[in-house]
Amino acid sequence: MRRLLAFAAAVPLAFAAACGSSQPDPGPSPTASAAPAGVSADAIEVRGAVGKKPEVKFPAGNPALVSASRTISEGEGEPAEDGDILAANVTVYNWDGKDNPYIGSDYDLGRGEFVTVSPQLPKVLYEALRGAKPGGRVMAVVAKDALSSGQIEEAKQQGTDFTTANQVLVIDIVSKARKAVTGPSTDPGIKGIRLTDAGEGKAPSLSTKTDAKPSGKLVVKTVIKGDGPKVKADQTVVVHYIGKIWGSDKQFDSSWERGSPSVFPLSQVVKGWSDGLTGVPVGSRVVITIPPELGYGKEGNAQAGIKGTDTLVFVVDVLGAV
Repeated sequence: MRRLLAFAAAVPLAFAAACGSSQPDPGPSPTASAAPAGVSADAIEVRGAVGKKPEVKFPAGNPALVSASRTISEGEGEPAEDGDILAANVTVYNWDGKDNPYIGSDYDLGRGEFVTVSPQLPKVLYEALRGAKPGGRVMAVVAKDALSSGQIEEAKQQGTDFTTANQVLVIDIVSKARKAVTGPSTDPGIKGIRLTDAGEGKAPSLSTKTDAKPSGKLVVKTVIKGDGPKVKADQTVVVHYIGKIWGSDKQFDSSWERGSPSVFPLSQVVKGWSDGLTGVPVGSRVVITIPPELGYGKEGNAQAGIKGTDTLVFVVDVLGAV
C-alpha cells in the first residue's frame, strides 16, 4: 500500500513498508555528544486549518539532516494504534534550505489515501502516526537517517538528494477504517451459495459447492447494510474478503487468512469488483458473483487456478473508502 503521493514520486520507501517489507537499516547513529549541523525542524511553521491544504513556512539556512516529528493539532477520538488503517490527506515538500520545492498534496487531487500504522514504517513516520487522532495534523521530517543506503541512492536517481535535503510530510488524519462490519446478517438469496456469519471480526463461512448454474450476470447482494457513505467508483477501499470459484468451492484468495485487510483503488481491480462495490455503503458486507467477462476474461488467471470459464464468488466486508 504505497501512495503517499507515491511518496512524492521520488522516495522508494515509507508506506510500502507497511505492507510487509522490513524496517530499513538507518545506518550508524550519531554520537550522543554530536549536535547535528544545520537548522532544526522545530523552526518549521505549519499554518492553516486541518482539512485544508496547509501552508508550510521554512526557516532560512540549510536543514539539519536528522529525522523529526511533531503533532501540529491534536484532533479528537481514539488515538491510532498498531494495525490501524488511517484515512489521511498528505502534503509533501522537499526541504533543501534553498527553494524548498513543493512536491504535491492529496488536497490537490481531491481525494485522500490510506496509511497503516506499523512499526515496519520508517521510525519517524511510525512515531508521527502512532497516537494520532482523527481531526489531527502531524508533521514528519524524513532525513537520511531513516533510509538505507540503497534507498538514498535510488531517491537521488529520482531527483531527491537526501545528502543535502530532507522531505517534509504534513499529514491530516481524517478517520480510522473500521476493524469489522457489524449488524444482523441476512441470507444472500443466491441459489447454490451459502454464507454463515461467524461473528464480529471473524471470517464468515462461504460455500460455493453447487450444481446450480450461475446467472451469467454480475450479482451483488447485501447481507449486512452499513451506515457509512457510499463507495464511489474512483475511490480506494479497505476490505476484507474471501474469493471462491462457483461450483467447486475452491478458494483462491482470502484477506482474512493473510491476517489483515486489503487496500486498493477500484480503478485497478477487475470490472466485477469495481462495478459491484460502487454504491455500497461503508460498513456493509456483500456477496458478489462475477461472470468471466467481468473477471479475468477468456485468459483466466492461471496463477490463482482460475479458468476463463469460471464464475467468481466473493464475500466482501467494506471497511473504508477515500
